Amino acid sequence: MTIMKRRLAGHAVNPIGLGCMNLSHAYGNPPPPEEGVKLLHKALDLGVDHFDTAALYGFGRNEDLVGPALKDRRDDIFLASKCGIQGVDGKRVVDGRPATLRATLEDSLRRLQTDRIDLYYLHRYDKLNEVPIEDSVGELARMVQDGKIGAIGLSEVSADTLRKAHAVHPIAAVQSEYSLWSRNAEIAVIDACAELGTAFVAFSPVARGFLGGSDLNPEKFPEKDIRRGMPRFQEPHFSQNAALLPEFRKIAKEADITPAQLAIAWTLSKGQHMHAIPGTTSIAHLEENMGAGDVELGAETISRVETLINQNTVSGPRYPAGTQAEIDTEEFAAA
Repeated sequence: MTIMKRRLAGHAVNPIGLGCMNLSHAYGNPPPPEEGVKLLHKALDLGVDHFDTAALYGFGRNEDLVGPALKDRRDDIFLASKCGIQGVDGKRVVDGRPATLRATLEDSLRRLQTDRIDLYYLHRYDKLNEVPIEDSVGELARMVQDGKIGAIGLSEVSADTLRKAHAVHPIAAVQSEYSLWSRNAEIAVIDACAELGTAFVAFSPVARGFLGGSDLNPEKFPEKDIRRGMPRFQEPHFSQNAALLPEFRKIAKEADITPAQLAIAWTLSKGQHMHAIPGTTSIAHLEENMGAGDVELGAETISRVETLINQNTVSGPRYPAGTQAEIDTEEFAAA
């Protein structure tokens, strides 16, 4: 089957892109840069044309990796990055002020070795510092006018914030965590995106590895793995969630696909405006993930997995309280 491309910020792209964060950030011990470059080049060979990075990832190191690795194919790819969270003196800082966003853009262009970024996200709506979304998006709109970015995106926002931003300048994409076990985007924002002509880009569609084929042991996660601080990977929640996996894997086997492919294909089944950007440091997993683009799930399979894994059957919030305070998305009420 030939993978049908979908529209993203005016471009036709493979519905499965590559989240590049894992190559430099968040899950403990990233691979050596030369291994990261090898994976990026393999992604190109497999038909990946949508690459997603951010100023935050590795405090600039991910952009330093991605830009040079893809430079020779720049006109063949769709490049996305983010501003609004960055590293300052070794600390993660949310800052949506226009001057900060402009400075971040210039740094990102330099690191990425390009004169334009196709899709530039506001990584967080800076509600903690009470920066109006209209101010942040207004600066992003000026970047579009300057020709330095092609389109504006938002990350982890509510439908209400999306509408306010869209009134200032068209929002090409919303990126949020979305998978079978993180369903809050279904409350309002996925439908709002469809209404406004905004693409929805799902990060962590394999539930941060939980829905892959490997048996995770959170006690063996590297010291700096962000999942260590996430309630769903802590007890008593993790054991309760792991009890869902045997049936999930059975459904995947019956469909003759892998668990990761089932997770990604389910995400893409939720609408023609849906995109997925699974991340990995493994070429084998990269090949597996891309295979999900050839999967068309039947209605019965979709119903079975949705009944099995949803906001009522998954135990624990997706973020610890401090991180959740940054997030603008709608959330399901606690059970």
